[in-house]
Amino acid sequence: MSSHIQHSTNAPNLLKSHGLRVTEGRVEILSYFLNDNHALSHTYLEEKCKKSQDRVTIYRALYAFLEKGLIHKVLDEGGAAKYALCSTCSDTVHHHDHVHFKCDTCGQTYCLDTVQVPKLVLPQGYKIKETGILIQGVCDKCSK
Repeated sequence: MSSHIQHSTNAPNLLKSHGLRVTEGRVEILSYFLNDNHALSHTYLEEKCKKSQDRVTIYRALYAFLEKGLIHKVLDEGGAAKYALCSTCSDTVHHHDHVHFKCDTCGQTYCLDTVQVPKLVLPQGYKIKETGILIQGVCDKCSK
């Protein structure tokens, strides 16, 4: 059994556990997140799903996944959005205190869950909603 098919069988349970309706389209989109260990762009998903789903359906699925804490948004150096699976989020607790790494060689963006964002102290009156750090370099696969 291929890895993609194995992950597709886990997708319905993951959708249910996050309070999301299980649809064929959502299962397909989520299976790509489960199969890849890097952040995915809307364009990538559109290309992968072009025979089965239109761009609006993909956008709606991504929005639902974001709202329920299944994925989080990662901005690259140009401000373009990619999305990555959350490891500990829910629809009520959705934060990401880890670093993201973009490989200059393969172009993939990875969540480095074990590398925490340092605690920042802002001037009085400022409130942090979300902190993001994007590190660029060469990933472990490309550096071999």
